[in-house]
Amino acid sequence: MESFNNTKQASASLKAKLSQLSGAQSESTIYRVHRHLRNVNPTAYEPEMIAIGPYHRDNEHLKMMEDHKLRYLQQLLVEKNPPDGVGWYVAAIERVEAEARKCYADQPKTLTPAQFIQMLVLDGCFIVQLVRKFDRVNSSETNDPIIQMDWMINSLQRDLMLFENQLPFFVLCELYDLIEAPDQHSRFWFLLRRFFSILYPGKGCDPNCVTPVAPRKVKHLLDFIHRSWLPPPSHPGKGRVRFIDSATRLEEANVKFVLRSEGETLFDVGFEAGVMTMPPLTVEDRTESLLRNLIAYEQYFQHTFVTDYVHFLDCLVDSSTDVEKLSRKGIINNWLGDAQTVAEMVNKLGDSVAGPGHGFVYGKMFEDVQKHCAKPMNSWRASLKRRYFNSPWAVISLLVGAVLLILTAVQTVFTILQVV
Repeated sequence: MESFNNTKQASASLKAKLSQLSGAQSESTIYRVHRHLRNVNPTAYEPEMIAIGPYHRDNEHLKMMEDHKLRYLQQLLVEKNPPDGVGWYVAAIERVEAEARKCYADQPKTLTPAQFIQMLVLDGCFIVQLVRKFDRVNSSETNDPIIQMDWMINSLQRDLMLFENQLPFFVLCELYDLIEAPDQHSRFWFLLRRFFSILYPGKGCDPNCVTPVAPRKVKHLLDFIHRSWLPPPSHPGKGRVRFIDSATRLEEANVKFVLRSEGETLFDVGFEAGVMTMPPLTVEDRTESLLRNLIAYEQYFQHTFVTDYVHFLDCLVDSSTDVEKLSRKGIINNWLGDAQTVAEMVNKLGDSVAGPGHGFVYGKMFEDVQKHCAKPMNSWRASLKRRYFNSPWAVISLLVGAVLLILTAVQTVFTILQVV
């Protein structure tokens, strides 16, 4: 009898846990970055100025922004004068509190429903008011230190896209509907794209191109940024090649790099007849953090075009020499100044990231590049350059040797003529 009771209790307990797990797993959209990825560069995933959502709210250095959140909420209440004051926003968010809580994979169990609702209202109203004020920065926003200081805006743009620093997107839309007007999401999309537009390190986001989808189809602001960055056009076929040589090695094999001024997106890279065309990539202080968080996002969800592009870039850049070559072509705009720093950043972006899958965007292009480099003339050219032209001293030695060979030949000819 005791054995039967133990079996029954164990079965009931496991069934309950399995039921809870399946529900939480299917609804989660906001995760913590997994340890292996975080350990490569922890600071890339951590907010510098503001905590949004539950994961970083207890960090001491971020609490200075809590007063700014309250000020922005107060400004909204004065400007919009909702029927029940702040209760107007609280009541709306209370209706979606349970749904919002399930969006967090690491659920904020220490927060009571009232505390969780307060957090959603304060954080959500701050974001909505921030993008509203940013849109009218040149008119009435002269007394706001956040809006008037570029460094604060730059930090906020970075912090608000971090994978762990998110609110469910439908919460932002609920609040925007109350603050502005119901179902005016095309305007909200425009404001968000305008706010984040200078964060993108390359082509692909046009704030005037607004194609909103249903709020619950967008997971959070990082997902919004990912959706707004146009992926590369479909490439014909799916190649199996996953690696190509560095830019320096490819140049040795008669590959030419050309800046692509046309095209709609950073990821629209092409290769034809020995010419690789690439749109410009700007590398500045926030670029690594943006790319790392987008890669972290793609590790959990589909559409890995950012990860594929970073893998392509990692193949091209082995050293500072490769960065300098691409910079001279206008392909890399190096705002960091030091080519070695850019090379090290690129080389580490792919650490602890799953390699390209079967849908690798640049697989067919990689095959074409390898076929080009394997042609006898290009292969011989590359081998010759590496062997005889890999340093100034090697070039000098080769020239001296050629001169000596010519002099020897001339001397031989004169000797023969004298004998004759």
